[in-house]
Amino acid sequence: MIQQVPTPPPFDPNLFFMNGDGAPVLVTIVLAALLATTVILWPIMRALGRRMEHRGGPDTALRAELQQMSQRLAEVDAMQARIGELEERLDFAERLLAQAREPDRLHQ
Repeated sequence: MIQQVPTPPPFDPNLFFMNGDGAPVLVTIVLAALLATTVILWPIMRALGRRMEHRGGPDTALRAELQQMSQRLAEVDAMQARIGELEERLDFAERLLAQAREPDRLHQ
């Protein structure tokens, strides 16, 4: 007895694209898959981006040293301004003393 294998019905592409009420089923499935992939992979990609962003950055010890150096530089700038004022005062005092001695020399 020869057993006959039933043949499948012919492929109808409209079954994937149209449902009974005309809604595109395949497009809905693709959009749902993309949405699910995005929802799943979004936090992973954000975490990976943050990790890559901090990998090349300076560590905390270097950052603290940089902050300390900038504070010292600000102090040096303030000291330079004070030294400039002191130089001006010293020049003024020297001129006053020189003027006070000039009349004494002229009268002798």
